[in-house]
Amino acid sequence: MTMASANAEADPLEALRSAVKEQGDLVQELKAKKAPKADVTAAVTELKARKRVLEKEISVLEPSVDIDRRKFDQFLATRHVYCPTAEIYNSIAGLFNMGSVGAQLEDELVTLWKTFFLRKEKLQLVRCPVLNPDVVLRVSGHEERFIDVMVKDMETGACYRADHLLAAHLEKLLESKKSTAEEKEAARQLMPKVEGLTKQELGEQLTKFGVKVGEKNDHAISEPLDFHLMFSTMVGPGGAEQKVYLRPETAQGIFLDFKRLYQTSNERLPFGACQIGSAYRNEISPRNGLIRQREFLMAEVEYFVLPDQKTHPNFKSVRDVEVSLLSAKNQLSGQSARRMKIGEAVDTGVISTEIMAYFIARIALFLQAAGIRKEMLRFRQHMDTEMAHYACDCWDGECRTSIGWVECVGCADRSDYDLKLHSAAAKTSLAAQVRLKEPQSVDVVEVHTDKKVVGKAFRGDAKLVTPYLEGLADPEAANLEQALQANGSAEVTVEGKSFTIKPEHISSVKRFKKEIVDEKVFPHVIEPSFGISRILTAILEQNFLTRPDDAQRTWLSLPPAVCPMKCAVLPLSNKDEFTETVHRLSDELTDLNLSNVIEDSSCSIGRRYARLDEIGVPFGITVDFASLTANTVTLRERNTMKQLRLPCDKVTEAVDRMVRGKATWQDMAQLYPEHTSQEDEMASAAATAE
Repeated sequence: MTMASANAEADPLEALRSAVKEQGDLVQELKAKKAPKADVTAAVTELKARKRVLEKEISVLEPSVDIDRRKFDQFLATRHVYCPTAEIYNSIAGLFNMGSVGAQLEDELVTLWKTFFLRKEKLQLVRCPVLNPDVVLRVSGHEERFIDVMVKDMETGACYRADHLLAAHLEKLLESKKSTAEEKEAARQLMPKVEGLTKQELGEQLTKFGVKVGEKNDHAISEPLDFHLMFSTMVGPGGAEQKVYLRPETAQGIFLDFKRLYQTSNERLPFGACQIGSAYRNEISPRNGLIRQREFLMAEVEYFVLPDQKTHPNFKSVRDVEVSLLSAKNQLSGQSARRMKIGEAVDTGVISTEIMAYFIARIALFLQAAGIRKEMLRFRQHMDTEMAHYACDCWDGECRTSIGWVECVGCADRSDYDLKLHSAAAKTSLAAQVRLKEPQSVDVVEVHTDKKVVGKAFRGDAKLVTPYLEGLADPEAANLEQALQANGSAEVTVEGKSFTIKPEHISSVKRFKKEIVDEKVFPHVIEPSFGISRILTAILEQNFLTRPDDAQRTWLSLPPAVCPMKCAVLPLSNKDEFTETVHRLSDELTDLNLSNVIEDSSCSIGRRYARLDEIGVPFGITVDFASLTANTVTLRERNTMKQLRLPCDKVTEAVDRMVRGKATWQDMAQLYPEHTSQEDEMASAAATAE
């Protein structure tokens, strides 16, 4: 047996890993040689195709979210978790109403997020309008880059993303027994390149392969069209209208308010700000429920740090947090994610900066506290070819769902990209004033203009020329002086306009030494960005379970911290003598800020427990006949379905402690006796008979 065959037998994915590594090495080699862009793009596209094949095989071996889709969808609908907007009018794809259960779950998730980030990290909370002037998103680069290519069904007008449509058609050709060998080979060669095709090339290939749409694949499609992913509208009355966009992210409002936020932080770095709110993207073909919507809830942190000080004072507190990391290097070599401690990841250079590692650890702790299982969470680093236009490093927190790994959180190092761009465009400094360790002596140049002469010479343009000239430093100021002495004039360009400067426009140029104790620095920004709706989907899918002894009985194993309802109060009988105790306990829970429900339907007690389990209510207080005679109640725990008997005046405090993580069910079981559900059923039957 050869060494290669032995390795393949030990690792059945070895051949696929080798293929990915081989292509990854080629990509790096082409980049090092500064090869033509077309060659690099083709190599990257092939690398992504090989990665997809490998990841598909790896996913079979990884923990999966195995849910009964029919039961899950039925649960979403019957328990009003969420539903399509304007459903009675056939709705619009990609828009959803959060129902009573979904909205409360979302609210509890946001509350937990605030505890982990807003309060723990001492962030400043802001709220900005969803409407952004077009100039904001033009300067940030979103207007230019938020574009996909689509085609239309010429008969129905339905829209399709062109690259997805072509890829789906090629996959069908490869799988079809009717395809000729030539067709399959052509599809096989084109498949890895689809993602990198231009609009014109997409049109040519769609035509070449005869791609059609419709139920019977007999509808012609249009020529490819650019489709802007940002919603735009006009504000103001006619004649004074201004174009605005619905924000595609919440971050820009924080960047524009940097000066005020910096002042509020006593002009000290580091500091952070956050915003929770809706963002909007006009997806061509939204799908997979809350995972790809046109309006979605985000929670974003913008943490401002000095460029050379990407550390965090609390890093020691997370050094031992274990996370699953899939670095760009491992992706290029075809390796799987590796589980390691955050401290080790920084020490070995897997994560480049301490502050990035700190927030990755905090994100992991938050997601696990919210109900994401640690074996179904990984952090994948973006490769250079997929990095957002504003980022120099980025790790995605990906959660395992029924459709595979889904990006739910992005943690990006945006460097000083946004602050610099907005500073230049708005002519307003968004820099921080940072004290130097030691005073420094610097050369200063001051150009003074004769404002009267400049105003007469340039009239309305004097407001452009004067600040330009007075803002010159060496070597520009020296070059201007030399040109004036040698030629008697000098040409300058300000905001696209050319002006002739003459000696009489300059009254003096002064040069001197100046001691400075601080300097202007553009902070770098670390941005953890949370897709709340996607996280909610992953939580629901990972915690949607069935009871081992009853496959028809579903329940949610949510952590108490995010449960829509923390507790239920159930009277064993609807007799009047139970009412006072039931409402008193419910009021006590409310006073403790614990959401609760009185479940007094006519169903059996077992059926009522099952209905509460279905929406994840972690605790149930049952008021029974012993409550009237012995002043005790039973407390039921959802996961184990076991019950304890507690005094009435102790039960709400016990629930409060368990919800807030101050005690566990096991702690309570040490303090109070167990109660069997059979006792409830017997008592309920007796009450019914009476």
